[in-house]
Amino acid sequence: MKLFKYILMLSVSIGLMLSVSGCHDLLDEPAENRIFTEETDYSVSENMIQPLLGAYAEFQSRGWEDHPLIAVRGDDVNHGGLGDQQDYAETDKFNYNRGFWMYNSLWQNIYKDIFAAHSAMEQVEIYVTNGASAQLGNQYIAEARVLRGWLLLQLSRVWGDVFLPTSSDPANLLTMEPTLKDEVMLHISDQMDLAIANLPDLHPNQRTDIRGGVTRYTAQAIKAIANLEAKQYQKVADATSQIIASNKFELETDFYNLFKIPGKLNNENILELQYSDFGQGSGDIMRHEFGFYGPQGWSPKVTTAGDGWGFYEPSLTWIKFMLDRGERTRLETSVLFTNRGIEEIQKDAAYATLPGWISNTTPSGDVINNFPRGLFSSGKHYLPSDQLTPGRNSYGTNKNLTIIRYAEILLMHAEALTRGASSSVMTADQAVNLVRDRAGLTPISGVTTQQVMDEKFAELAMEWGIRYYDMVRLEQFNVLSYEGRTFTAAHIFLPYPQAQVDQFPVLRNRN
Repeated sequence: MKLFKYILMLSVSIGLMLSVSGCHDLLDEPAENRIFTEETDYSVSENMIQPLLGAYAEFQSRGWEDHPLIAVRGDDVNHGGLGDQQDYAETDKFNYNRGFWMYNSLWQNIYKDIFAAHSAMEQVEIYVTNGASAQLGNQYIAEARVLRGWLLLQLSRVWGDVFLPTSSDPANLLTMEPTLKDEVMLHISDQMDLAIANLPDLHPNQRTDIRGGVTRYTAQAIKAIANLEAKQYQKVADATSQIIASNKFELETDFYNLFKIPGKLNNENILELQYSDFGQGSGDIMRHEFGFYGPQGWSPKVTTAGDGWGFYEPSLTWIKFMLDRGERTRLETSVLFTNRGIEEIQKDAAYATLPGWISNTTPSGDVINNFPRGLFSSGKHYLPSDQLTPGRNSYGTNKNLTIIRYAEILLMHAEALTRGASSSVMTADQAVNLVRDRAGLTPISGVTTQQVMDEKFAELAMEWGIRYYDMVRLEQFNVLSYEGRTFTAAHIFLPYPQAQVDQFPVLRNRN
């Protein structure tokens, strides 16, 4: 659906964007800092949805730098880059520069959208006060509350102790102390409990008012993740049990196309960022910048298709892990191989002979040539050139960006059970084997916690830093000390951006 050009009564001014230098035009563009004002007639009840649509619009328009920075530090993924965006590469190696523009941009992007969610909730309340449906108003407030919950989750995973806004006025942050991470997770869980009863009992793709919008199962999923972070495993099992018992979600059998155009609003997807070119080769478009993840100088089957920037790649560690497991479905989907990358794998005598299907030609017929910035590219962020709408040539245009999948729910459920939680809905064996069966692997019985974590590693690589945050939660720092890196507890959180420390001195001694 097209974005509604709703004008938020919101003024966000959290620090100044630092200057940026880079190889690509978009690398020089800071995230927008939108400042809008408009007179609103709150007596027109049918317009009550507009503040919510504004919050969704802000949420969907994630900066291209958000996911890479959130996700780059695990042993599943490496930065790509040769000299450009060096501080991004150093972040992957746990060498942090608080003055790096990406840190400040991510902080600003998330807080801007949190304030947008608060603004939506406040304005919906005004509509209700002026006679609009209280039931519908409660639903809209609950939806904005869930968007805010996901944003807070990402913010606290990255920085630990963070501010918890209570209104749309950013000036309130000036008098706040940061909230401890564990308390942030509890707050998110409580907020999801407040939202659940007021949300539609639907799969997101069943909604007709806001297709793919938040439902009670989105809230349950965010509640489960927040409690996983807090090691509240029974609460994880309870939330995931609700999702499983709904029978509204299922694993997509075609793992390859799950991350491509056919996977949009799939029955497996619980939350995703939605984009569209509306089926037209020109004109209006909503798109995410997937170029960051793509290979440079490829030879696409559709020759007009543009290439990527080469800044994000699966790690050699992860690829060897998958080869050791005899994986094909997930490995072939998740990795775009170059010949140089294949040769690098084979330098290890244990991998001198590789399966015949490993090739620099994708299953869709695009050829991934050698490029200087990396050995591989991410297949989960790849759109085959023959799935582009004719006339749209930018890398990945029209592709959605998945946030939460049912596979993650099943594996969180299994982990919680192996850590002592209980559930009558599904056993750990059943949950893990559903995921393994889709991957073409044989079933296992008496599943252990380590087997669950291995399955999460295989299934969820390169997605929102899941692997990194799992290893941090479990204090398995040795796992993150890979390929020449050394990880310690001091590296868990990014330093607060210098621009924010300058504006909020209370942050100065926090990390």
